[in-house]
Amino acid sequence: MDIRLLDYQSTTAAGQNIHQLRVAIDSQASGLRLNDLDRSDIDTWIGRVSGIEDIDLGPWQSRNNALAALGYQQGSIQENIDKLVSLYGAARLGVVMGSSTSSIDRTESAYLELEDGQLSSEYQQPQVHNPNAPSLFMTHLSGIRGPSMTINTACSSSAKVFATGARWLESGVVDAVLVGGVDTLCLSVLHGFDSLQLVAKNQCMPLDQNRDGINLGEASGFAILVKPDEKHQDSGITLLGYGESSDAYHMSHPHPEGLGARLSMQQALTMANLNASQIDYINLHGTSSRANDLIEGKLIESMFSSNTQVSSTKAWMGHTLGAAGITEALIAVDALQRGVIPGSLNLNELDHELSLSVQSANMSRNMNFVMSNSFGFGGNNCTLAFGKSGEKT
Repeated sequence: MDIRLLDYQSTTAAGQNIHQLRVAIDSQASGLRLNDLDRSDIDTWIGRVSGIEDIDLGPWQSRNNALAALGYQQGSIQENIDKLVSLYGAARLGVVMGSSTSSIDRTESAYLELEDGQLSSEYQQPQVHNPNAPSLFMTHLSGIRGPSMTINTACSSSAKVFATGARWLESGVVDAVLVGGVDTLCLSVLHGFDSLQLVAKNQCMPLDQNRDGINLGEASGFAILVKPDEKHQDSGITLLGYGESSDAYHMSHPHPEGLGARLSMQQALTMANLNASQIDYINLHGTSSRANDLIEGKLIESMFSSNTQVSSTKAWMGHTLGAAGITEALIAVDALQRGVIPGSLNLNELDHELSLSVQSANMSRNMNFVMSNSFGFGGNNCTLAFGKSGEKT
C-alpha cells in the first residue's frame, strides 16, 4: 500500500497547531490545567483548548464543531483542500471523521434549557444533535461533495479514519480524502469516566509505577490522504499499513492478554511488509490507567525488540478520546519527520512489571518507520504504520 499524507495539522491543549505542539514537546510543557469545566466539580486535570467558546457557527453551533472549525483553519489544510477541489472536483473528494461524542455537549446544553419540556428554537439543530455531526459539519465547511461518514469506535475512532480513507483511495472511489477526528470535553464524558473510577486527581503519569488514572482532554486533527501523483507535492510520509480488530471482551476493560491489540499490531506490520525489529518508535495508547498500560506494555515487550523506542504522549494534552487516534498518529508522523521522539511526560519510575525502552526525556533519532496504537472501549483496536516515502520495506 502506498498512501501519502499530503498535509496534516493538530489542535490540542498543548498547541493550537503543529508548530505550537512541537514547541510544547521540545520544552516538555504540558497543556493540562486544573478542571475548570463549567458545572463540574471533579478534582482532576483536563486538557482544555482555549478560545473555542468565542467561535460562532450559527445553526451549526456546538463546542465540537467549533473545535473542528478551529483545527481546520490551522496551517495549510483548508488551502490544500480548496486546491484539490479545483483539481479533481468536489465530488471526487471524501470526508472521514472520527468522534466518540459528536456534539453531545450541545445536547447537554439543550436539555438544561428546555422550555415546557421542548427544545427551544436555539437548540433545534437536527444536524448537530446527530452521531454523524462531525462529518456533516466538515462537508459543509470544506465544500467536499464526495462520500462522507463518521466513525465512532470509542478511542480508536480517528485512527480508523486512515484505514477507511486508504480503502476509498485504493478502490478508486475518490482521488483525495480529508480524514479527521474531533472530540470535546463535556459533562457526560468527564463524569462518566469518573463514575468508572478512572479519572486521576494528579496529572496523568503513563507507564509510571505510581499512576492513578487518566486525564481527559479535547482535540481536533486533520490529514489529507492521496495516492502518489505528480500533480501535488506530499509531505514525504506514507501510510504503509493498518490493523483493525475487536476483542468484544468487555465494555470498558481491555482483554487481559491484549488479544485484539496484538492482532491489530500484527496486521499493520504484515500490511506494511515490515518486521517488528524495523519499527523505530511506537506512540502507545498509554492512557495511564493501571490495566491499559500494563497490558499494552507487556504486548510491546513480547512483540518488539529493545531497539524500538516507545512513549505515551497523553500527559501533554490528556486522553482526547475519539480524537486521540489522529492526534497521536500525527505526533508519531511528526516525530518521523523531525527525528525527535517525544518522551513519556511525567514518567518518574517505570512500572515494576515492565521493561520497555521508554524514557521521560525526548530523544533525537533518525527514523524510517513508526507506529501508533489506539485501543477503545468494547475492544475496538487500531494500529497504524507510517514510513518515509520511498523507504524500502
